[in-house]
Amino acid sequence: MFAESLRPEHVTDQAARQMSPALTPEAIGRLAIGALYREVALAPKPGLVSPVDSGSHTDMDFSTFVRSLQALRGYFPAIARLGMQTPTYAQLQYCGMDAEQRMLQATNGVNTHRGAIFNLGLLCAAAGIDIALAGSCSAESVSQRVADLWGPAIMVTAKTTQDSHGAVVQRRYGSGGARAEAAAGFPSAIRIGLPAYRAALAQTQCTQLAAVQCFFTLMAELEDTNLLWRGGRQGLAFAREAATTFLDRGGVYVQDWQSQAQTLHTQFVARRLSLADRPIC
Repeated sequence: MFAESLRPEHVTDQAARQMSPALTPEAIGRLAIGALYREVALAPKPGLVSPVDSGSHTDMDFSTFVRSLQALRGYFPAIARLGMQTPTYAQLQYCGMDAEQRMLQATNGVNTHRGAIFNLGLLCAAAGIDIALAGSCSAESVSQRVADLWGPAIMVTAKTTQDSHGAVVQRRYGSGGARAEAAAGFPSAIRIGLPAYRAALAQTQCTQLAAVQCFFTLMAELEDTNLLWRGGRQGLAFAREAATTFLDRGGVYVQDWQSQAQTLHTQFVARRLSLADRPIC
């Protein structure tokens, strides 16, 4: 996963041109794009687009995501570079809105990565700050920096956003959604997703298996706004129960995990359920 790529490796704390190639804004951007590509390439993941099929989506497929990623290649290094200047949240928003327009142009108006532009953009900016100020960064440090620097502004903006799916779900169901998660420093990713990923990776030595285990672990715990938007409370409950059952049966550690996950994928598609996009790989 993207956060797991941010190892605390030492670099100089001068300008970006003097830093180790391992932690330049360009390197951070490559990590972000790589995480998003591995996320869409991962299969099976119930309801979501993959190279195999379009899941519960009729307006996008794998090629749509690839075009979107090509359009966003410049965004993540740019916002990491901006982060080195300790920007305001408004400055980050401007950068993100430009990226969103590029995405929409590439996909003919289809929203493939709006969530990633927001969440992963914040993390890239925070990573830029960390490597500029401290010479190193980690998943935990960049997540906390997002909360410390921009958390209040994120929540103020959330109150003024009325027409997004997340805003509608928040009013209808009281779910905090992606903005609340980011403002708090991504606690679900740090406390639930990342430990699950690390444990599975240590046990299996396979990033694909670790990503699938992380995906189901998060689905079992999160109040995902996209699930609420598509299926309401009933859809969310179905997804959480399905994920919990998958994990209770052994998750990716049992031989037939793929057939179990594929069965769930078929059930999600029949109900038109899917989760919000997130870079889990």
